[in-house]
Amino acid sequence: MYYEIRRYQARSGRREEWVRYMEDVVIPFQASLGMDVTASFVDTQDEDGYVWIRRFEGEARGEALYAAVYEHERWKNEIGPVVHGLLIPEKAVVTRVAPTPASALR
Repeated sequence: MYYEIRRYQARSGRREEWVRYMEDVVIPFQASLGMDVTASFVDTQDEDGYVWIRRFEGEARGEALYAAVYEHERWKNEIGPVVHGLLIPEKAVVTRVAPTPASALR
């Protein structure tokens, strides 16, 4: 099992709009395809910062979920373009982490 911690930078002044879109569209869409979105946060020290966490059961499951989401026609034609309009894609940072033995997230 592993998690992705994904840190995004919204375009200046558009974080509130991004959070609404994320919570109303992106997360429900991904969850409908089996993605486990564990958490969603706004950065309290960066007015345009946003962080979310996804959980994966293993490598094969992660690859299958990536394909299901990012190769889906709705993602390519509708959701993806809006995401790229609200965020600064080149500032995205994705960190893959595994819980330690004592972690509550095991």
